[in-house]
Amino acid sequence: MPLNIRSIAVSMAVVSFFGISFIAWLSGLSPFTCCKRALTGALLSYLAVVLAVKAVNAIIISAMVEKQMERHKESKGAGEN
Repeated sequence: MPLNIRSIAVSMAVVSFFGISFIAWLSGLSPFTCCKRALTGALLSYLAVVLAVKAVNAIIISAMVEKQMERHKESKGAGEN
């Protein structure tokens, strides 16, 4: 069962946005600078999570296909005896 890419990526982007903006605010930066850095960090976080979840989905789907192929081979082999 593949993971939902968009919901995971958006959730992580929102968390990173607020985390980066809070850290920038604690550093004493101007609100505009905090916003720019938080938006940039959220965008990069979104892209990184999309790529990571796509990789995980590819691994999951590959494992599911291999498992089904093994089941098919086992059932085909049992019918030949």
